Amino acid sequence: MKQIFLCAINNILSGTCNEDCHFCTQSVRYHADIERYNYKPIDRIVTEAKQAKMLGALGYCLVTAGKGLDDKKTDFVARAAQAIKSEVEGLNLIACNGTATLEQLRFLRSHGIDSYNHNLESSENYYPQICTTHGWSERYATCQYVKSSGLSLCSGGIFGMGEGSQDREDLLVAIASLEPESVPLNFYHPNPALPIRTRDIEQDEAVEIIRKTRNLLGGERLLMVAGGRELLFSTEEIKMFEAGANAIVLGNYLTTSGEAPAKDLAMLARFGYEAATRCNN
Repeated sequence: MKQIFLCAINNILSGTCNEDCHFCTQSVRYHADIERYNYKPIDRIVTEAKQAKMLGALGYCLVTAGKGLDDKKTDFVARAAQAIKSEVEGLNLIACNGTATLEQLRFLRSHGIDSYNHNLESSENYYPQICTTHGWSERYATCQYVKSSGLSLCSGGIFGMGEGSQDREDLLVAIASLEPESVPLNFYHPNPALPIRTRDIEQDEAVEIIRKTRNLLGGERLLMVAGGRELLFSTEEIKMFEAGANAIVLGNYLTTSGEAPAKDLAMLARFGYEAATRCNN
């Protein structure tokens, strides 16, 4: 039976970002109607990690709003990672905290983080259309630092933000050039507060992106369909897996509700799949 890797997301610092990424409700510039808070209590993060593991998640991602790591965030993520590792076995801990230096990434690795997620988001050419407060090259450099630090790299992007077909091709090539251990593919989820108002992608295009990404990655590297899955695929998730996806996000996203975990698990069973029971990376 084919196994699907499940990853859960924990938004441990929400809605406090000063950047102008046009696709992100975490930016304070757009006043999106989301829950905003500073650092979540570590004991709550650990409890939520236990719940995610019980539901079958093997990946557990600690996300902070903001452009990147500073000393306070780095220390907090490290302490949260140590607390989780002391009480929960078998989780691949992923940090997603924006741009980072090699030293910060090495520090996180030494304190229990296994992987670092930093998405390129779009092609280098299209990036100025979706963000002006920092550049694409900073994102790419952070991914290179991740590789140098000894952490596993998780890097993907968002499709359906108005980019052209060549931009999509260029993004996939750039992702593949980093040789990430896992790739999350997100499909834009519109929010009325954001500058990008509509989703510019259809299901057949999404399936083709998944297929192309699998061909570029080869083998059994993790290819995750993340944000926007529910909007594009609904009851036809089988098309994602047939195209090469072998991972999904379980439960909610950063500021958007996902399917109930029980519903996703039932979906996998209906298609003849099961949740993976061990990490490959």
